[in-house]
Amino acid sequence: MEELVYTLIDYGKIDINLKSIIDKKGISRSKLSKMVAMNYDLVNRYYNNKVTRVDLDVIARFCYVLKCNVNDILKYKK
Repeated sequence: MEELVYTLIDYGKIDINLKSIIDKKGISRSKLSKMVAMNYDLVNRYYNNKVTRVDLDVIARFCYVLKCNVNDILKYKK
């Protein structure tokens, strides 16, 4: 049987840039949560970049309401 070797590689990180977008637009997290029909706690986790798994429906809602693109919200950092 063949032995497998795993190598730890730093692939970088995806950051959620929601904070800067809504701060520029002057929208509060409370108002955004109502606009996208989500609870405040979930919006707050995205705002603070504390999400471990991104929900594409949530990102789509943010993009629609904030009139922006996915790449405005999600940023890849090496």
